[in-house]
Amino acid sequence: MSSKSRYIGYALSACGAALFSTKAIFIKLAYQDRVDAALMLAWRMIFALPFYLAIGWWAVQRRRAEGAPPVEARTIALACATGFLGYYAASQFDFAGLQYISAQLERLVLFTYPVFIMLLGAAFGSARITPTGLASAAITYAGLAFVFTADLPEGGRDTVWGTLLVLGAALSFAAHHLLAKRVLPALGSALFTSIALATASFFCILHQAIAGQGDFSAPSRFLWLTAGCAVVATVLPTFLINAGLARSSPQSVAMISTVSPLVTIALAVAILGETFTLADAVGSTLVLIGVGLFTWGEGR
Repeated sequence: MSSKSRYIGYALSACGAALFSTKAIFIKLAYQDRVDAALMLAWRMIFALPFYLAIGWWAVQRRRAEGAPPVEARTIALACATGFLGYYAASQFDFAGLQYISAQLERLVLFTYPVFIMLLGAAFGSARITPTGLASAAITYAGLAFVFTADLPEGGRDTVWGTLLVLGAALSFAAHHLLAKRVLPALGSALFTSIALATASFFCILHQAIAGQGDFSAPSRFLWLTAGCAVVATVLPTFLINAGLARSSPQSVAMISTVSPLVTIALAVAILGETFTLADAVGSTLVLIGVGLFTWGEGR
């Protein structure tokens, strides 16, 4: 892979990570209209689905024009499973968790997913736990504990429950990454993303249809915010990050994604009026150091 291609991959990943960072802000603003997580997820995917279907159709036509071999059913099934884990299950946990904790804490908890990648990889025999990995995990969770304990007196049970939900999202997203690494080379980033997100869209809409008994009614302000979340914090970053992943290593993408918590913190303070304390600063720094150490160790 050429240096130019890698640098393009780095730029795409950085843009994608920055756009992903806006998701928690959109969600917190939408929750001011007293809606639940399932309804917001359903509308987010209703707005996003046409983009994924259109780009998926384009990717299929391009493969045919290039004379690429037909995609195996097993590969499509894996892409669907990846979408279910990374964009349905993880999103349900994440959106639900944001009902209980701050946008800053949510982003830090979710950002621990590289540690779960290490643990899952070791559990299934595809990777081993190294001393660097153990040290990075200890630093990451020390930082998380720092912010968690600072928020606990004010949030109480909500902080505990919200943190556990977002940890579930991080675990699901880690499983998604491990599967995605196996499927991306066979499908390409555009087709893979379209299949994965179309699958997630189906399950998110079905979830609301069942849980909400077919009720999709929502305030107009909420719909505008959800449309923004769909385009700015879903469609664009998923394609950008997967395109970056196709041009560079997973470790590089994870390292570049350290911009994500910083952007979320800045937006949460500026737009949502959240406070940024010394405990937040120390905890955030430790999490970034821990994840950075992990990705550096993996990339050596």
